[in-house]
Amino acid sequence: MQPSQGTVDPSEVAKFEAMAAEWWDPKGKFKPLHLMNPCRLDYLTSQIAAEFGRDLGAAKPFDGLRLLDIGCGGGLLSEPMARLGATVIGADAAAGNIPVARVHAEQSGLKIDYRNTTAEALAEADEQFDVVLNMEVVEHVADPLAYLTACRQLLKPGGLHLCSTINRNPKSFAAAIIGAEYIMRWLPKGTHEWHKFITPDELFALLEQAGLTPVDRKGFVFNPISWQWSISDRDLSVNYVTASTKPA
Repeated sequence: MQPSQGTVDPSEVAKFEAMAAEWWDPKGKFKPLHLMNPCRLDYLTSQIAAEFGRDLGAAKPFDGLRLLDIGCGGGLLSEPMARLGATVIGADAAAGNIPVARVHAEQSGLKIDYRNTTAEALAEADEQFDVVLNMEVVEHVADPLAYLTACRQLLKPGGLHLCSTINRNPKSFAAAIIGAEYIMRWLPKGTHEWHKFITPDELFALLEQAGLTPVDRKGFVFNPISWQWSISDRDLSVNYVTASTKPA
């Protein structure tokens, strides 16, 4: 069954489907995500733990939480969330990503429900989640507001929505497009379109219009000397992440 297209941009899906086999190659086209992943996980796990009163020192701190990783790709976030005890559904509109994610999860001894589907199709099926991870996806959809509205529909009352994207300014153009695609050649040229980038204020406004309550935003900052990412309270100039909740 083909997923409901909804806000999916077929040209954007095709870009990532072409790179599907490289998801788990830390030196391949997804090298930037592999480098960023520890930083992303620090933020995500701390927000989930705080929202649901979980102890990250426990063996399975997210046990009992149903979590959706929308735009899951090869499962770079789905797998650690499953290891922390969450019941994870990984969804991606790019069909080619799903077999890659399933095989890697099986090899890792993890039970993850991967589906070739969209946020809109899941919402139409009345699926409900405690947490929705929406990482580096909103800048690739055709209608961000409709997409975020579907994400809100997928949350249980009091649920947590975590969304990261790229700011829109000259610095982000230099870093995310010129740097990542043309100089470092981490990503194929054309992976990102600058006009689709969203500023933090714009994203907060979209989240509110979608019926969510923004509660936090932080920057993900890359240090080219140490080659490491860190979380920043102040620097949201390129990559950043937001947390919002669905009113109970």
